[in-house]
Amino acid sequence: MRATGIGSLPGEDYAESAAMVLGTLDDLVFVPELPARGVAAQMVGRSLAVLDGLGADLQPAGWRLLDASGVDHRRARSLLAQDLDVLEEVAQDREGTVKQQVAGPWTLAATVELQRGEKVLSDHGARRDLAHALASGVSDHVASLRRRFPRSPLVLQVDEPALPAVLAAQVPTSSGFGRYRTVDQPEADALLRLVVDAVRDAGATPVVHCCAPAVPVSLLHGAGFDAIAFDLGLVEAATGEGADAWAEAFEAGMDLWIGALPSTDVAFDPAAARRRIEDWTGRLGFGEDAWHDRVVVTPACGLAGASPGFARRVLAEAVGLAR
Repeated sequence: MRATGIGSLPGEDYAESAAMVLGTLDDLVFVPELPARGVAAQMVGRSLAVLDGLGADLQPAGWRLLDASGVDHRRARSLLAQDLDVLEEVAQDREGTVKQQVAGPWTLAATVELQRGEKVLSDHGARRDLAHALASGVSDHVASLRRRFPRSPLVLQVDEPALPAVLAAQVPTSSGFGRYRTVDQPEADALLRLVVDAVRDAGATPVVHCCAPAVPVSLLHGAGFDAIAFDLGLVEAATGEGADAWAEAFEAGMDLWIGALPSTDVAFDPAAARRRIEDWTGRLGFGEDAWHDRVVVTPACGLAGASPGFARRVLAEAVGLAR
């Protein structure tokens, strides 16, 4: 087994966070996200920073697509470039796998607004344009990572926490009085596949992360992701796709990144986390000999809400479990 983090960490000192990640993880280090530095450093702003051909800016209601980049969008791009400069310097030719995170097309569509004020999700053509801009931007971004980390295998983690809500017509309209209509499975698959193909064609491994109940396992597997990262606690309690869908995806080659450790400061027992992994994979019908080399241990979600000491401990315990 291997271990990694989902992406976000507490604090505002990027060099310190990068050194902690590189010093704690054996392999599969991730590009840290520090949301405490403001919206330009948070998931959506950081992901908009990689878009190709679309501008954006921050409005009182949140991020909005525009014809040209505003000051906050330019700051997000600059901050991402600076962070990668820091990580490259701290890594010093390290050869282990490097993972970058970016919000997926459906989470962005459910979060970002059009110029008229409604979410991108409201417009079929706009969400397609956003997915194309993301796919093109991701391709360029992976190429940039390759130049910075030429000896490292690359993983691009596509974060889709809003995808289950999109599929269930649970995303509220901008007024808050309604819900956007559900997206049919073929379109959901097509836009995910755009990004997956761009990641793979650029030479990176596409992984999807969905820390929400009712993970659409079959859809994500069908879109071509190599692995799925998830919150084990939410999956254990979910009423959506059951063990059969997970077992079929795993048997067909989709690896499991199991979020078995807490992401906020609570008491926990690493041995109990190990037993939960064994019990859950056992319910899928697989013994340890089948899954040991195809599981990555992670926290349940990002660690931005944890204390710095706890974040460090969780990553270290994930490494211990993996060993």
